[in-house]
Amino acid sequence: METQLWAIMLIITATLIGSFGPILLKKASAKKLSSFSSLMANYHLFGGVGLYGVGTVLFLPALKGGELSVLYPFVSLSYVWVSILSVRFLGEEMNRYKWLGIALIITGVSFIGMGS
Repeated sequence: METQLWAIMLIITATLIGSFGPILLKKASAKKLSSFSSLMANYHLFGGVGLYGVGTVLFLPALKGGELSVLYPFVSLSYVWVSILSVRFLGEEMNRYKWLGIALIITGVSFIGMGS
């Protein structure tokens, strides 16, 4: 089975959407979660879990469009998205080792994509 381009694009979209999940969960962790009412009022928590869910739901139909051995490595792009989004939304800093790691992930995913 040849991997379809739409499946790869859907996986990339799913990883991008799903990567907002940990950003919102990090924001949720900064709030007080000592009671049930404070937990229920923590919209970042529900948003983070929801975005993880949306990413997973998008991932499932993409699996029909190709080989798992080609599609699944694209999930590692989540690390790239989370790193970039952490800088943008959480004020975290990147250093050269983190950028090198991102470059290696993108290189590896590119090799797998070209090999299909």
